[in-house]
Amino acid sequence: MLPPLKPIPIKERVSLVFLERGELDVIDGAFVLVDKNGVRTQIPVGSVACMMLEPGTRVSHAAVVLASRVGCLLVWVGEAGVRLYASGQPGGARSDRLLYQAKLALDEEARLRVVQKMYEMRFASPIPPHYRIEQLRGMEGARVRELYVQLARKYGVEWTRRNYDSSAWGSGDLPNRCLSAATACLYGISEAAVLAAGYAPAIGFIHTGKPLSFVYDVADLFKFETVVPAAFKVAAECPHDPERAVRLACRDMFRETRLLKRIIPTIEEVLAAGGLPMPEAPLDAVQPAIPEEKRLGDAGHRS
Repeated sequence: MLPPLKPIPIKERVSLVFLERGELDVIDGAFVLVDKNGVRTQIPVGSVACMMLEPGTRVSHAAVVLASRVGCLLVWVGEAGVRLYASGQPGGARSDRLLYQAKLALDEEARLRVVQKMYEMRFASPIPPHYRIEQLRGMEGARVRELYVQLARKYGVEWTRRNYDSSAWGSGDLPNRCLSAATACLYGISEAAVLAAGYAPAIGFIHTGKPLSFVYDVADLFKFETVVPAAFKVAAECPHDPERAVRLACRDMFRETRLLKRIIPTIEEVLAAGGLPMPEAPLDAVQPAIPEEKRLGDAGHRS
């Protein structure tokens, strides 16, 4: 028998890989992409946080099983990696963290403290404790619009406003297309980190009502220091294939800023600001019959 898998912690992985026009499979124990000519490209699935699967990609059962066991998130996206159709779930196996997250979101004052902490990180300045969420969102809108203007001016990009139609990708201007491609990359690795830490992507604090509400909350903490500048820089260069150029720029930015190493500790810091303790298991709850082995991966990995 093969030895048990030992997942690599999320902070030590490559951020994301985009794949298209091929079939993912496990052949001779290796995770490979096979193109129409039968050429195999081996992919180190255990050292990748997120794989974005574009049109023309097919996945075997064995490939999904292996990706799940090593904690690599598979995300099925549209052309250019922008529209999200479905995603796997390599994590989410920590009930204590799911209950903790839900407890914070359902407590009005705890949720406000979490939101205030998020905006404090984003604005890099203290937030008045009496500010409510509506006031903070108003501040956010004004600051975000100004940040877009400043970055466009810095990189010499003509900018009007943020405008994106998911049903008509080609209708957007170059800066908006670059921004959409860049944020898609950030959402991918943010979701991988949220799942690896054992939390629920849908239970947000600022965003709500979406399957990835918490992912959007987390991504916004890093957006304007990472992918937004990268998107404007690419837009200023007017490349032939802007989406691909944005992916490469984001990949380099994630590596330079060591973003994967920072996301999970930031999530813990933000939630701790809620001031509520982690819930304990009920005294009459049935404990696991077979004790779990010590895990080398992140908290939410299944194996």
